[in-house]
Amino acid sequence: MSNATPLQIDVVSDVVCPWCYIGKRRLESALALVPDVPVEVHWRPFFLNPWVPREGMSREQYLTTKFGSVEAYKNIAGRVAQAAAAEGLQYNSDMMKRQPNTLDCHRLIHWADEEGKAAAMKQRLMDLYFREGGDLTDTEVLVQAAAAVGLDADRIRVRLAGDEDVDVVSAQAKEASDMGITGVPTYVLARTYAVSGAQDPAQFAEAIRQVAAKMDSLSA
Repeated sequence: MSNATPLQIDVVSDVVCPWCYIGKRRLESALALVPDVPVEVHWRPFFLNPWVPREGMSREQYLTTKFGSVEAYKNIAGRVAQAAAAEGLQYNSDMMKRQPNTLDCHRLIHWADEEGKAAAMKQRLMDLYFREGGDLTDTEVLVQAAAAVGLDADRIRVRLAGDEDVDVVSAQAKEASDMGITGVPTYVLARTYAVSGAQDPAQFAEAIRQVAAKMDSLSA
């Protein structure tokens, strides 16, 4: 299958979605199980909380608005932390102090994609937020995240100061919504088959293999 056309996998997710954080790692594990299947992964934006203002808000205010209280989220946080740890990840909800609007994060991923670094940018932003409690509403935090994956810090600072690609990212997010995607992560294989949720790697690997084989047979 190594000579086949790469299977396109569109990952619709948000950097502040904990199951997207876990799902990214599980996708990587799944792909490691099917090294003979060539794939091409694209990271697509989704706004998990489009009502959060551009400047962000306190984590306490966010949790109270979404879950009723900070206390109400603690059991959920515990389950997420356990699932993350099983994948070798850290989910430190107590360190998160600001809830960002993720438009600028998705712009960074879009720009990183121009240099083939979208996956690294996505990972750095999620590590910052979930593991380190980084403030993704702070422009300098975003600039340093971009620099950490090899982007030009000064250029990114200038780009973030304007509205470059706000319309592009917003349109991509709307496209996902128009496709009927309401929950993330969602993986769209070959622009046709949608797989929702942070899938078990073995089951996901089998789905990837089946869709790749189907697409190969259709193009034969």
